[in-house]
Amino acid sequence: MGIAKYLKEIGRGKEGARNLDEAQARDLFEQALDGKLTQAELGAFAIGMRIKGESLEELAGFTAVAIERSLALDPRITPILLPSYNGARKLPNLSALLALLLAQQGLPVLVHGPTSDPTRVTTHELFSVLGLPVTREADGVHDAWARHEPVFVPTEAMCPALAPLLALRWELGLRNPAHTVAKLLVPRSSEGGRHALRVVNYTHPEYAASHAHFLAHTKANALLMRGTEGEPVADARRLPRLDAYVDGVLRPELGRAPAEGVLTELPLLPRTFDAPTTALAIQAMVSGEKPVPAPIAEQVEVLKRMHAVVEAARRPRGKLA
Repeated sequence: MGIAKYLKEIGRGKEGARNLDEAQARDLFEQALDGKLTQAELGAFAIGMRIKGESLEELAGFTAVAIERSLALDPRITPILLPSYNGARKLPNLSALLALLLAQQGLPVLVHGPTSDPTRVTTHELFSVLGLPVTREADGVHDAWARHEPVFVPTEAMCPALAPLLALRWELGLRNPAHTVAKLLVPRSSEGGRHALRVVNYTHPEYAASHAHFLAHTKANALLMRGTEGEPVADARRLPRLDAYVDGVLRPELGRAPAEGVLTELPLLPRTFDAPTTALAIQAMVSGEKPVPAPIAEQVEVLKRMHAVVEAARRPRGKLA
């Protein structure tokens, strides 16, 4: 079949490239994820899209295809999804802290991402050091939730078809649309995954608007925020803007405005960001020996309220959907 007709549209450079519609984007990504493309085609797609950038319709099409190939979970449960794909580079990675605090509230938390990164400290490493469950099976996810524990699912299990595209980064030296799609994954279900509550984080300001349009277009339940080094956890030093979307509608009363002004107090954070040191700090915070950074505590409360609203919308009479 091939994707030459699509490459002619997206591969004309930043000024000359044209966007695909949602149906075309679905067709292209289906071929990519189902192993129907040559390595040359995959490389051309990755570079072309890296230069052009994804349109709303393209991102919606790509993501829908990936969700159709993602791990199937019980659709009666509304999980909170923390996509952890960047890890720690300069600051402690506190995504596992956020996951543990949410689980302490009785909420089902699923973290997904890579198991290793040669340049960063991943959340998978922290889950391993902390002795938290890591699984590749739906039963393992449900068992962890029954124990009120957060669970980590490697990307290769969350969406196996996406892994080869993500791995292209190490060959090409550049990210591609699969990295954006990975952060937007939800479990496969009869509702197309719309029941899930995602934390959608961005690193560059221009992605705030594009992700907001995506969430509205796909009628998603999501907390949109600027992440900490690309992680889905609030910066421990200063609260970022927390925008709450329920069924694609921005709900300002559920979100939070960003902290403004000069910082007057810094939280107690570990001086290094290696996994063992970070894990010890997380354990101390979860046990109450040390205070949880205020921005992260605020993020927990926002997600708790959002989860209750999403649950109420799904089960208005208190019954399982």
